[in-house]
Amino acid sequence: MQNYKDLKVWEKAHLLALEIYKASKGFPKEEQFNITSQLRRASISIPTNIAEGCGKFTNKDFGNFLQIALGSANEVEYLILFSSELGFLDKTLSETFSKEIGEIKGMLISLIKKVRT
Repeated sequence: MQNYKDLKVWEKAHLLALEIYKASKGFPKEEQFNITSQLRRASISIPTNIAEGCGKFTNKDFGNFLQIALGSANEVEYLILFSSELGFLDKTLSETFSKEIGEIKGMLISLIKKVRT
């Protein structure tokens, strides 16, 4: 068991989720229960699963929660692309988010490998 706040990947994922929440406020009202909700839920799922995994007693359980976080990161990556192509996110912000999610995915993969060996 460890403190999730000590993990750089949790910190990056947390900050990204905050930024996505702010950016998605400008999405069309008719998307409130569709893409806006999906993107927000997926983005908050990353740091949430990291935090939950840190509360487990075995590395196997921790690794499973990290794997779920990685799946959510992939979902966020696609939803950023989709939102950008629909014109909901400007190109610069979309590129920034894509870069950040790529870094988070890399950090999660490294941590999963470390936990599982």
